[in-house]
Amino acid sequence: MIVCYNEKGWQVVTQRSHGLLAGQICARWKLDNQPERWVDTLIATAEHDDVYNEFERNPLIDDKGAPINFKMTEFEEEASAKLVDMALTKSRFIALLISRHIAFTHGDDPKAKAFLTNLKKNELKWMAEAGTDQAEIDQAYELLEFCDAFSLLICEEQIPPENRRLEISNGPDGEAYMLYQSGDSLIVEPWPFEVDTFVVSYEQREINELKFKSDESFRQTLKNAAVKSIRIKISKA
Repeated sequence: MIVCYNEKGWQVVTQRSHGLLAGQICARWKLDNQPERWVDTLIATAEHDDVYNEFERNPLIDDKGAPINFKMTEFEEEASAKLVDMALTKSRFIALLISRHIAFTHGDDPKAKAFLTNLKKNELKWMAEAGTDQAEIDQAYELLEFCDAFSLLICEEQIPPENRRLEISNGPDGEAYMLYQSGDSLIVEPWPFEVDTFVVSYEQREINELKFKSDESFRQTLKNAAVKSIRIKISKA
């Protein structure tokens, strides 16, 4: 989960809500620059974090009773294996993108080394079965990673004020994309989307307690927390 502290307590965005926001961003990508396996890429982008269900998984709090932000979590082989297995029931191409994302997020973690080595071996088989190659996977994954990065910047409320520019990520074309706030819109340069302006949304839960006695105590509070739908306008300069 994505956790932001404020003076009243915590603002929480679930991993799945963040993934859905990434999918909304991806869905607006320019038609003439979309990967050939467009639907598979879109689904992988929206579902890249689907195994992380806060209503089912632990741990949710740290040793001080505060909710754990996703950046504080470590590699979990069971969760990663489940995520890959879920992808394999849809398509080999989606599994290849999910495998690539696990390598991107956990490639420097020694605990993930054996798992990633095994994934790499499976990728050759999956590519043959999917009838794809590394170049096609690279293009599709770079779009997934761009949308993931953009969604995280929004959910973590990292957009700087006063028109200051912030890099999102490189897109599938290798271009570095920037964003800044202007009025009620987020401006992206250069503009990579099909329409000149669109609105995305995500859900944020507000929790007015600072610490909790157990994972289950936090989980019940999260389930019952007030939900706020945040709408973001993204526009061409």
